[in-house]
Amino acid sequence: MIGKIRSKLLSLQSPHAVREGPDICPICDREIPKSQKDAHHLIPKSKGGKTTEFLHRICHKQIHALFTETELAVTFNNAAILKEHPEMQKFIIGWIKSKPNSFYEKTRKSVRLKSN
Repeated sequence: MIGKIRSKLLSLQSPHAVREGPDICPICDREIPKSQKDAHHLIPKSKGGKTTEFLHRICHKQIHALFTETELAVTFNNAAILKEHPEMQKFIIGWIKSKPNSFYEKTRKSVRLKSN
């Protein structure tokens, strides 16, 4: 489903709306290759969200592995707040910064989310 959302958003961009230069992930501050570009609803659609941001696919998966949709809607509904969370800091600074921009690895759900 995420692929459908990403494809739809990319196809809706008019030539006038396309920015010059590369897209930068607001989570890890690295360039996003086209093959790794995912649209993230800042507030989940199930909670009434409409606004999206482009993220690295691995950053997007990490967000959904750590937080519930309610947490995303209420507390973590922008990139700056997400980046401040300690688990995201470990992911961003301690791990993903050392990987190439096109790196992708399957993300596992948080133990905290598995128990709910």
